[in-house]
Amino acid sequence: MKFPADYRDWVFLTSGLDMSYSSDAAPDHSMFNNVFVNPSAYRAFKATGHWPEGTVLVLENRGAEGAKSINKRGKTESSELMGLEVHVLDSAHVKGGWGFYGFDNQVSGKLIARPAGCYTCHEEHAAVDTTFVQFYPTLMETAKTKGTLSAAYLKELKP
Repeated sequence: MKFPADYRDWVFLTSGLDMSYSSDAAPDHSMFNNVFVNPSAYRAFKATGHWPEGTVLVLENRGAEGAKSINKRGKTESSELMGLEVHVLDSAHVKGGWGFYGFDNQVSGKLIARPAGCYTCHEEHAAVDTTFVQFYPTLMETAKTKGTLSAAYLKELKP
């Protein structure tokens, strides 16, 4: 897959700091996870509560730093790019519809083959269409209103 070089012009969905799916000890560095989506997919989601075919989500991982310039507390994003992943809805070419692509550079990436853990985790825990809309505050209300939250996600909310 060719890397979507203009992704920073797309719709920004969320940013997380030091997110992890494991309760293991904290890492020795901090990292921001930023998520962007292509504009046409964002508009379609707002209208329907589902992602359309051709949706492209980019996860950009950047280092976090503190005490920079006038900042005395907290963390800001560094220029250090620590990772890039792309999640694409491409039913014509990817088994199960959604594919994850890993990138070592900003040129091209390779499809991560099933049964990699990313597929299972997204299928078992994602709020909508195997995507973590529960972490996208600007879209969660849309999913609730449209009634598109997954059964797996709703089950996790029950005590």
